Amino acid sequence: MSNSVPAGLNPPQREAVLYLGGPCLVLAGAGSGKTRVITQKIAYLLQDCGYQGRNIVALTFTNKAAREMDERVKTLVERKLSKGLTISTFHALGVRLLREEARHAGLKPQFSILDADDAMGIVQELLATTDKGRLRAVQQTISLWKNALLDPDGAEKAAVTPSEFEAARVYRSYAATLAAYQAVDFDDLILVPARLLETNEEVRTRWQNRVRYLLVDEYQDTNVCQYRLVQLLTGDRAMFTAVGDDDQAIYAWRGATIENLARLPKDYPSLKLIKLEQNYRSVQRILAAANQVIERNPKLFEKKLWSDLAHGEPIVVTPMDSEEAEAEATAMKISASRFERQAQWKDYAILYRSNHQSRILEQALRNLKIPYTIAGGQSFFDKAEIRDVLAYLRLIANDEDDPAFIRAATTPKRGIGQATLQTLGQYAADRQLSLFAAVFEHGLETRLQARQLEQLRVFAEFIQRIQWRAGRGKAGEKPTSAEPAGVILDDLLAAIQYERHLYDTMEEKPAQSRWQNVLELTSWLKRKSEEDGLTLFELVQHVALVTMLERGEEETPDAVKMTTLHASKGLEYPHVYMVGVEEGLLPHMGKDEEEGDPAKAAESLASRIEEERRLMYVGITRAQRTLNLSWCKKRRRAREDLVREPSRFIEEMGLGDARFPEDEATRAMSPKERLDMLKALLKKN
Repeated sequence: MSNSVPAGLNPPQREAVLYLGGPCLVLAGAGSGKTRVITQKIAYLLQDCGYQGRNIVALTFTNKAAREMDERVKTLVERKLSKGLTISTFHALGVRLLREEARHAGLKPQFSILDADDAMGIVQELLATTDKGRLRAVQQTISLWKNALLDPDGAEKAAVTPSEFEAARVYRSYAATLAAYQAVDFDDLILVPARLLETNEEVRTRWQNRVRYLLVDEYQDTNVCQYRLVQLLTGDRAMFTAVGDDDQAIYAWRGATIENLARLPKDYPSLKLIKLEQNYRSVQRILAAANQVIERNPKLFEKKLWSDLAHGEPIVVTPMDSEEAEAEATAMKISASRFERQAQWKDYAILYRSNHQSRILEQALRNLKIPYTIAGGQSFFDKAEIRDVLAYLRLIANDEDDPAFIRAATTPKRGIGQATLQTLGQYAADRQLSLFAAVFEHGLETRLQARQLEQLRVFAEFIQRIQWRAGRGKAGEKPTSAEPAGVILDDLLAAIQYERHLYDTMEEKPAQSRWQNVLELTSWLKRKSEEDGLTLFELVQHVALVTMLERGEEETPDAVKMTTLHASKGLEYPHVYMVGVEEGLLPHMGKDEEEGDPAKAAESLASRIEEERRLMYVGITRAQRTLNLSWCKKRRRAREDLVREPSRFIEEMGLGDARFPEDEATRAMSPKERLDMLKALLKKN
């Protein structure tokens, strides 16, 4: 018996921590303490089993999960023991592997990583269309192919529909463009390492010797590519623990495949299977409803959640007349409940299936002055106009930043097109240079026409002039003293005529609101540089940190959390309100791709319903103490009122007859009377 494994673990948790006899799959139901198992196992490996920190890797899907895990391990293990320990996302590990093995992967050490936005720009050039839906569809198809380990040749063979043939054609040119830029996209961070480990024995042996024990969180969310990466990192020794829950597999649309759970026992016949079924989050009534729903799905592995917390309050299901009534009633119920329970705003969450449902809910919360935050909403730093301006600043601060070069050189348009950039990229790759440095090379004159070259050099010299003003000297010279960042910012925006570019490329209203955002950004940057005495270079570094860390870094504010069901996974709240629980919305039917083949269409619908059922299960199991569901009898779509039915999942929860409590007092009141009643309530508070 180990001295460092705490007594507080239940028997299956304890077994999962101590098992080191080979590959291990821990099936962890919602709220069953899976993070605890992973962190305790890391501590056990370090403290009792003689493992070095640098030989243990734990992989998660989000930075937030990696941070939480890292913080927990720090409280369990002395710093010197955990030195070199890797707790990161799959993608972060991919970056690390590629930076170290760039030469073997045919990349320069300072290769660039394109985000979805940069990648979309390339796809747009190749497709020569501004149809956002078509662009997104092609980008999504290429992404799914990469996640399934398919290269352009494989994609061509796999294509069936006309839109897939188009995507396969674009994929080939897209891959060539990325190679010319010496760049990778987000999916390549898994695909390229997996390919490299598969084909290069030297690299494979090096990494298998380094990764002596691997732990994988949220295993049901892995795609084919990630499964292969795990296999290649762990090799024949197969010393790994995968933790997952087949009932919470809700990312099929992103290429995740529940088959990976089913494949494990086949690929690893000696696999040890441990089930965590005790839930520490929710009252029994909520778990019973969740179990009843998920029971309808075919089972990979049998398991049933149970809890020794109280039985709990009844689950409330309320039919509503319209989405306005639903939003208003939800806001009022939350406000009244907070007052009655003496709770905080952050104890409440509103969950919905689709982002478009949030607008009317936000309005209702604002009307009652209820503070709220939205998960999965667009961050200020993700807006196109903000990214445009930041691309210039990134390039000024670091002219090796190729994606920033590409974005700044082409926005606003200045006669530098995709063909010019591709030639420049090819030349830069041959010479192992950044795109910026390649512009000034004499050899480039043999590859580009004089007019193309002139446009590039005019742009690059403009960037250099700003760099000098910001305090960077010419090569071989001492840096000059820097001008204030605010002055340079204003001059930069005037020089590139960004405001005019907005009004030239869009209608007046959107142009106006985007320009406002740019002004908000620049005034924030000026304030920052004056208050903290930052030069333009220091300011850019500060922004890079803020934009990377602002996703969920700050303390949880005291506000109601609004989130889609997908974004709610892994979170928990005392009181949960699920809205729009009706047929067509949850389950969401999507589009039927399998036209003309009834058997395929039926199969596709059945698997979609199963995935939607898992989404319902995720929603129910977010609730710790109370759960309220609502659905609308009528919902407005494109100027007409559609009659809706309650979701089949409500029936499946097995709540009996007492599930539509009609609160006569609030039912019969007019909206104005209800508002007056609430105001009176709030005055008491």
